[in-house]
Amino acid sequence: MKEIFVERSTKVLRIIIRQEKIIKECFMKEQDQKAYPGEIYMGIVKNIVPAIKCAFIDIGCKRNAYMYIDKKFKNINLKKGDMVLGEIVKEDQGKKGAKIVKNISIPGKYCVLNSSYNGIQFSKKIHSESFKKNILESLRLPAGIGLMIRTESENIPLEVVHNEMEKLYKVYSQVIKSAAYLQKPGLLFDNGGILGEVLRNKLIDDDFMIYVNNQEDYKYVEDFLKGLHNARVNLQLYTGNKNLFSYYELENKILNLRSNKIELKCGGYIVINKTEAMFVIDVNSGKNIKNGTMDKTVLITNLQAAEEIAAQIILRNLNGIILIDFIDMDNNKNKRKVMDKLKEGLLMDKNKTVIYPFTELNLVQIARKRMGRSINDYIEEDCGCCGGTGKKIKLSYMTLLIKNEILNMCYEKNIEDIHIDMDSFYESYIKKGTKDFIKDIGAENKRVYITYGKKISCKVEALLFASDIEDFKDFRVN
Repeated sequence: MKEIFVERSTKVLRIIIRQEKIIKECFMKEQDQKAYPGEIYMGIVKNIVPAIKCAFIDIGCKRNAYMYIDKKFKNINLKKGDMVLGEIVKEDQGKKGAKIVKNISIPGKYCVLNSSYNGIQFSKKIHSESFKKNILESLRLPAGIGLMIRTESENIPLEVVHNEMEKLYKVYSQVIKSAAYLQKPGLLFDNGGILGEVLRNKLIDDDFMIYVNNQEDYKYVEDFLKGLHNARVNLQLYTGNKNLFSYYELENKILNLRSNKIELKCGGYIVINKTEAMFVIDVNSGKNIKNGTMDKTVLITNLQAAEEIAAQIILRNLNGIILIDFIDMDNNKNKRKVMDKLKEGLLMDKNKTVIYPFTELNLVQIARKRMGRSINDYIEEDCGCCGGTGKKIKLSYMTLLIKNEILNMCYEKNIEDIHIDMDSFYESYIKKGTKDFIKDIGAENKRVYITYGKKISCKVEALLFASDIEDFKDFRVN
C-alpha cells in the first residue's frame, strides 16, 4: 500500500508519497502568490520586446510572466495593453518570471480538455487500436475544443470518460465566461494546485491511504475520489496535536534531502550538485571493492547508481538538463544494461523525460521538462556570508520547523517559556519583524527567548525551572 500525506500550514503546502516506509516523492508549494504550472490567469500585456520575440504580462503576481511570440502560438498580433487569457507552464525561477502560453487546458484523471487544437488525441502510451477506434466513434466533442485521452482511461468504461469530459467542458466554459467579465489581472482557475496534480497523476492501480490535516483539503480529496472508477483509496482527516509530518516521522527525512551525497548498497555513492545551467551527478565506487574484477565492480556500482539516480530525480524533482558521470565502461553490453536500468526507473515519471545515449566520455544526458522547482529550492537559499557559494535553510522553512517543534513540545505539557537558539544568519531578519516571527511560529501566547550563535541547525527547548528562565530573561522578545 502507498501512503499520501498532505500537510497544509499557513505558508507551505507539503505532500509526501511513501511506500513501505520509504519516501518516493515529495511536493511543496509556498502560499506566496507565485504562479504555479497549470494555473489559468487573465493578464495584461505590459511590454513587448521584439528583439527576443517576447511579451511581458502582468498576471497579478509579484513578477510579470513572459510569453513567446510566434505564428505557431497565434499571438503575433499582441500589443501593449491587450488582455490575455493564458496558462502557466513554468514556475518562476530566480529573477525570471513564470512562463505563460495563450492556449489553456483543463486536466482530469482520464482526459484533458485543450484549446490549442480540435479533435481527439491519445497518450503515446495507448497502443490499442480498437480502443482508439471506439473512442473516436463514440465521443462527441463540443465544437472548437480538443481532447487528450490519458493512459488511465484505457481500462475504464467509456461512460466514465464521457462524464469527465462533460464535467471538464463545464469548467472550461465557466473560465471563458469569467474571463470575459474580468477587467484586471488575476487568477481564474487553479484546478487544485499541487494537490489536484498529485491526485490526478499518482492514484494509479495501487491501494492508497491518504492523510490530510485540513478540513478543506479533506473535502477536496473526498469530492475528487467520487469521480474515480473503482478507487481503492482510504481517506483520513488527521486531528492530532502534533503536526502530521512529525507524527509520522517524515520531518527529518525531508531535511535529509539537503545532503548531496547518497550511499549505495554496494558501498559506492553518488553526488548531486546544482550549477547555474544544470544538475551534475557523479558516480563513485567508494568502498565497493568486494568483487573479483574491475569490470564487475564498475558494472554493479553503475547499475545501483542508475537505479538510485532515477529515484532521486523524481524524489527531488530535478529538472532541466541533468548530466550523469558514470564510472568509465568499455563494454557496450554493460552500457546497455545501465541505460536500461535508468530508463526503467524513469518509466513511470509523468514529466516528459528524454535520455540520450552514452557519450564517448561515458556521460549520460537527460532532458526533463521543468514542472515546479526542485525540493532544495523550497528548503534552502544562498548563504550571504560566503557570497552564495554555500546554502542555508530558508527562514520561512526554519519557521515551519520551529512551529512544529513547539506544537510537539506542548502536546502533553502546558509549556509557557520557550528558548530558541538560532544561527546568527537569521538575527537581522527576525529583529526586523519579531512580531510576525512570533506569530508564524504559533507562540503568541508563550514567552519566547531567542539567542543567536554560530550553529547550522536550530535548537528549541522548554524552560521549566525558574533558574533557567532567570538565565535567559535578557533574551526575551515578546
